[in-house]
Amino acid sequence: MKMLVGLGNPGKKYEGTRHNIGFDLILELAKRGGLPRFKDKFEAELAEVPCGGQRLLLVAPQTFMNNSGISVRQVCDFYHIPPADVLVACDDMNLPLGKLRLRTGGSSGGQKGLQSIIQHLRTEEVPRLRLGVGRPAPGRDAADYVLERFHKSELAAVDASVVLGANAVECWCAEGLPTAMNRFNGEARVDEPTKPAGPAKGATSPNPPGDSTGRPPASPR
Repeated sequence: MKMLVGLGNPGKKYEGTRHNIGFDLILELAKRGGLPRFKDKFEAELAEVPCGGQRLLLVAPQTFMNNSGISVRQVCDFYHIPPADVLVACDDMNLPLGKLRLRTGGSSGGQKGLQSIIQHLRTEEVPRLRLGVGRPAPGRDAADYVLERFHKSELAAVDASVVLGANAVECWCAEGLPTAMNRFNGEARVDEPTKPAGPAKGATSPNPPGDSTGRPPASPR
């Protein structure tokens, strides 16, 4: 069994935000796997789907981003899944919208959810799939930027990026991480401008609280 962890914040007010693109990827893989029913276990939403000839456990932690490792450690311990078989999908401001980057491990690069997972699994050797969301305009607060919704003009590119990310996950399951890295790293696949975005119309920038009973992992737009 392999495990895909999609990072995000639970609750409707975070749906469609840049920080929640990992939840969007979870939903795309769930659709491809026949939309299984998600279960509330280990402070996460869990579902199992077939993927690339493997059993793939979809995990959307409900602990809020900064505490994602608490949930991931519980799931790994229960299912006896080693870190090498865990793929963490998260947003990345250092990549333009539409660009993906798969890595076998390394530092968190400042991504708080990934950092929490590294701390709780006690290793940096956790594969990750970074999904580009672009950089904020100069002078804008990065924390506010990732908690705002994508612009309407970006939504087609976001959808294409999520589909591409799901293809990368399927390749990882079927052919392994080195092949997936060779196939999907290195170039932007979505024809979108990469200039910093301004504030989204009507967007808010809340600071997530420490816990929640927020539902489900999907972030429909």
